[in-house]
Amino acid sequence: MESTNPVLFFIVCFLLNLNLAFSDPSNVPIGIHPLDEKYFASEVIKCKDGSNSFTRDRINDEFCDCVDGTDEPGTSACPAAKFYCRNSGSTPKFLFSSRVNDQICDCCDGSDEYDSSIICPNTCIMGGHSEYKTINYNSRINKFGSHSPHTKQKKVSQIGEDTIQKLQGMKAMIIVQVILIGFLVFLCLCRQRAKSRRRNSR
Repeated sequence: MESTNPVLFFIVCFLLNLNLAFSDPSNVPIGIHPLDEKYFASEVIKCKDGSNSFTRDRINDEFCDCVDGTDEPGTSACPAAKFYCRNSGSTPKFLFSSRVNDQICDCCDGSDEYDSSIICPNTCIMGGHSEYKTINYNSRINKFGSHSPHTKQKKVSQIGEDTIQKLQGMKAMIIVQVILIGFLVFLCLCRQRAKSRRRNSR
């Protein structure tokens, strides 16, 4: 029974690490554009149309506090609200919030169906967005006949920023797991030495 304790400890640590790795460190509510993260970071937030203000805990609470839907980007409570699909690996886009949790996968990353009974596979990287499929990076020519790398750079930088954030999170998770595994191996070795010393002393 004593030998299962390190294994149980390892499993618990691994599950905690996975939970920390996949939870968003900034605790940004779902459906918010990355440029609006600072706007929603304060404890009391004003509606973008100036009609009202609300506390942070009332974001996505299924009750429309703002006429423009500022407080409900991740639910379908406000008809004027917009949901932001990050669509990492494809083109980000806004949806009307009435499409959130409506049993139809509108975002290629499946983020619009976070609380519905269906599971949307992430098809962004596989070209799940029609615009992503038709991009031809080699022949971007504007009406004057010169190449326009500006649009390519915008899309590449958006994809690159999301990828960098994910890689940094994975790197931190791997470092913590390596440290925990090393610590567990050290504990197991110490325990085995202590057992062998007890046996030899008898």
